[in-house]
Amino acid sequence: METVMSMSESERIALAARLHVALRRKHGRVTDTEWMATNAEYAAEIVRMTRAHAVETKDEDLYLLATRLEQAMEPLARAARLAARAPDGHLPNPLPRYADGLR
Repeated sequence: METVMSMSESERIALAARLHVALRRKHGRVTDTEWMATNAEYAAEIVRMTRAHAVETKDEDLYLLATRLEQAMEPLARAARLAARAPDGHLPNPLPRYADGLR
């Protein structure tokens, strides 16, 4: 089993800043670097959007930056998934969603 060392927050911010600059330059997209480095959901959406753009433009460097961010954020994403679990270890029942997306 491969052990992945967890990045410090400052290392995640540095990586997010690199991705921010690349997205700004290549895609015209402005992101929130600090939020990207501390919020797993926001980071996952940035990774999804970045990969889509990287595939569309055949930009391997951008794709690799997205992968590095995803890997760096995995410990935070895992912690968020665990925190969302009910005390019995099961995922809570989601509230019904309505057509307009509001609960």
